[in-house]
Amino acid sequence: MNQYQTFNKSFINGAWVEGNEDKTVDMVNPYDNDILATVSLASLDQLHEAFDGAKQVQKAWSKDAQLRRDVLTKAIQYFNDHRDDILEILTLESGSTAVKANLEFDLTVGIMEESLTMIDQVGKFNEKPSMIPDKTNEFYRLPKGVISSIAPFNFPLYLSMRTIAPALALGNAVVHKPDLKCGLSSGSVIAKAFEEAGICKGVFQSLLTKSSVTGDAMFNHEAANFVSFTGSTPVGKQIGKVAGEQLKDVALELGGNGPFCVMSDADVDKAVDAAIFGKYLHQGQICMMINRMIIHEDVYDEFAEKFVARSKDVKHGDPRDPDVVVGPLIDEKQMEKALANIQKAKEAGYDILLEGEQVGNILRPTVIGHVDNDSELAQTEMFSPIAMLIKASSDDDVIAKANDTEFGLSSAIFSNNEENARDYALELEFGMTHINDQPVHDEPTALFGGMRQSGVGRFGSPHIIDEFTEGKWISVQKKVREFPF
Repeated sequence: MNQYQTFNKSFINGAWVEGNEDKTVDMVNPYDNDILATVSLASLDQLHEAFDGAKQVQKAWSKDAQLRRDVLTKAIQYFNDHRDDILEILTLESGSTAVKANLEFDLTVGIMEESLTMIDQVGKFNEKPSMIPDKTNEFYRLPKGVISSIAPFNFPLYLSMRTIAPALALGNAVVHKPDLKCGLSSGSVIAKAFEEAGICKGVFQSLLTKSSVTGDAMFNHEAANFVSFTGSTPVGKQIGKVAGEQLKDVALELGGNGPFCVMSDADVDKAVDAAIFGKYLHQGQICMMINRMIIHEDVYDEFAEKFVARSKDVKHGDPRDPDVVVGPLIDEKQMEKALANIQKAKEAGYDILLEGEQVGNILRPTVIGHVDNDSELAQTEMFSPIAMLIKASSDDDVIAKANDTEFGLSSAIFSNNEENARDYALELEFGMTHINDQPVHDEPTALFGGMRQSGVGRFGSPHIIDEFTEGKWISVQKKVREFPF
């Protein structure tokens, strides 16, 4: 048994506690449906207890920079010391393949290390001259207070720590709610690391519960000064609405419909290599994944033939096998959605270039050709190993079709003309565009975030500092000021 299967409790005010709600949930391995742990859900009263506790200790935490540095440093060491167990629980709980689990782990440690560089930014001021004689202006960054963190199931560890580590480094306390499907890797691993690192009681709280129990309390609690959410656009809109009524700031990373733009002069072989990775990593369950492959008509047939051939060779199976690329979808609901989308493609008369069969909880790669860009199918986020190929009549048409979506998270362009590709990249209405690569990217120092219906706010250092702190202006009059009346 993996050690984290025993940490099936919430972490509230420094203690591992059973949930008080009269309901339990089984956490299961999505590959074989084995029960990994059973969790008693935290109650609404326990959520209030967590927020109240975080509020009480946050100011003391914010005033001790050395303590924050020590705790983060020890937590990083904990992660490195327990790498194998953490990789295993990511595989067992989220169906992560070896490539995906290692990538997620490295990103997690990377953002923790980068967060160490943020600690001294709190309280530090920049001094600038004033237009008023003998006055100086000082500008400070101060912690927001208590950060509410709500994470998804797909990159459960990293998409949690991407908020938690910078927030703690900048002197905030955090109340965190992971998706229960990955509550161990998204909540308990993190809580255990900070517990072992000596974090003060209440500074980090992890609640294993459901929104059906807590309602909107994770984002409308009076103690929550900022809400960080990664998930679906409909939920993000609800959070934005509630937070906006209370004038709370938010960072919302929401849905995507990522285009992979293959221009007329692209190196098709290299584009196919990138597309295989950007489509099938973690079974396509990534908001930045390639959702639409938009291909210039001059290279469409060659790309389609080679992409299908490569897709046939993608190995599927038990994610514990290091050679497996496509593992299980997260649950039966996601499988039903994927199969329904394949049926819609058939009913629409699209070319089923490769139909991947269902093997237990695994859906093998599926490739659909000549999809209409304005169809319901093309405008749906697949979140599965289903690839859609769309033909464009020109390079300008590739970009126009790419922008024809309400979402705007990540995108990619393949072209042998870097200058033209950069010009086209600036026309793409997406927060991130990657030239001659695929769109699934995140880095601790990158400007990460979406446009349009894909969310608001930016992650990555130093941009996250402005999100998780408040600006403060102090002016100092050095000599007596003469007033006009």
